[in-house]
Amino acid sequence: MDNPRPEKVAVVDEVRKRFSDSDAALLTEYRGINVGDLAALRRALREAGGEYKVYKNTLVRFAARELGLDLDDQLTGPTAIAFVPTGGGGDPVAVAKALREFARGNPNLVVKGGVLGEKLLSADDAKALADVAPREELLARLAGLMAAPMQQFAGLLQAVPRDFAYGLQALIDKGGAPGAPPAADEATASPEVTAAEAAAPDTTTDDTTDAPADAAADTDDAAPADDAAADTQES
Repeated sequence: MDNPRPEKVAVVDEVRKRFSDSDAALLTEYRGINVGDLAALRRALREAGGEYKVYKNTLVRFAARELGLDLDDQLTGPTAIAFVPTGGGGDPVAVAKALREFARGNPNLVVKGGVLGEKLLSADDAKALADVAPREELLARLAGLMAAPMQQFAGLLQAVPRDFAYGLQALIDKGGAPGAPPAADEATASPEVTAAEAAAPDTTTDDTTDAPADAAADTDDAAPADDAAADTQES
């Protein structure tokens, strides 16, 4: 612009800032729409998280060029732009749906295209955007896909200790694990000899039988002494 008026400069700055601060911007032509219908459209877009603004094509063109956006083909006829501010809770899909719903009852509204992030949208792209499921529905689907494997994983975590407990109990019942009760045949068997019992003196019948024999031997050894004493007395 050669020697632009401050008012135009301010509008260009405003449009450039709105483009920069928006997740999406859909360009529409509103020729033939009365003031009352435009107010109704603004309310519908506001509920979807959008802001509907009317600007002169020339000023929008300058702002778009400064951002590297080629929107010249879409800037024909009376143009209004539905902005979806970043962080404002709006959804480009919801705004596109609101525009399509309004156009069904008022064919004078024409969606010409726009911008989604840094991607230019044609009129067909903007129509396709309106066919996408809303963000909440997509998030719900994603959560469902993530929840199914997690539920299976949680069931597996519960099954592992449960199956281990069953297996351990079966092993204990068979007497094959520490702390297991003795088997039936082992419970009736004779107890093992303890170390104290092994160290005790042997008192079996064999030792008792040998004792009288030793006594008899002692008696036999004493007999000659008695005979010698008898002989001395006789002499």
